[in-house]
Amino acid sequence: MSENIKVSASPHVRSSMSTSRIMFFVIISLLPATIYGIYQFGFNSALLVALCVGTCPLIEFVYEKLMKLPVTVGDLSAVVTGLLLALNLPPTAPWWMGIIGCVFAIIIVKMLFGGLGQNFMNPALAARCFLVICFTARMTDFVYDGVTGATPLANLREGTPVDILDMFIGRIPGTIGEVSTVALLAGAVFLIIAGVIDFRIPCAYLVSFVLFMGLFSQAGWNIEYITAQICGGGLILGAFFMATDYVTSPITKTGRIIFGVCCGLLTGMFRVFSSSAEGVSYAIIISNLLVPLIERITVPKCFGKGGEI
Repeated sequence: MSENIKVSASPHVRSSMSTSRIMFFVIISLLPATIYGIYQFGFNSALLVALCVGTCPLIEFVYEKLMKLPVTVGDLSAVVTGLLLALNLPPTAPWWMGIIGCVFAIIIVKMLFGGLGQNFMNPALAARCFLVICFTARMTDFVYDGVTGATPLANLREGTPVDILDMFIGRIPGTIGEVSTVALLAGAVFLIIAGVIDFRIPCAYLVSFVLFMGLFSQAGWNIEYITAQICGGGLILGAFFMATDYVTSPITKTGRIIFGVCCGLLTGMFRVFSSSAEGVSYAIIISNLLVPLIERITVPKCFGKGGEI
């Protein structure tokens, strides 16, 4: 046998589900929400989607060329980051805001930490939070049917009634990709059936969120209120498409449940006790930071003692 063969460190895992295949499935699953958002909000939303989807891979390619690193844009992870970022933007956002978000997501959050697999938080979510901090007014400027208005979650906080059916279909103000619950659920079902995501994280997320809202919100166990909280904001988008990110979520089954519970409880805390009516992005990012601790306490213990043979 040739002595020039070099074997990478174990463990060695073989799977038909490559990174590019996984990312392709995620892109397909996001198409219903993307198409509906473009249909609902018009040209500027289409421009933002195209701009972010094109800019993120370009930035990654240029960075890797300048730093003389292997080019990895073929894994489609940058495309997914761009698409998720666009879906988290308000339809009225200017084009340059999308560019700034792409630069922050790819350079600051992803590449400076070593690229795909090394980032400790979701790049698209981190970029969204960065944009909210820097451009709060623009990131909370929502328009529906040509009229600027408050989101359903803001109306709920003020005690204004909301239409659950409109929220489920998507006839409400919001970001490009979060408004249509039915479109997001269609994509989520596809990902679960295809085996791309583990149902434990979104299920633990939603169950813990519902329990928290029932126990601590002023409306208590009001079914209409809780349903509106689930359909409103980025909860479904976050639970199924961003909290399930392979890189920033635990690898153990128990850890995934704990992670989902953390996301759900934190989202509930933000919505009930903070001045923000949303909270999904911050909840997932904080939970991302807890992943090393969660994995440390949930990785099965090894029995026996190693030694020299």
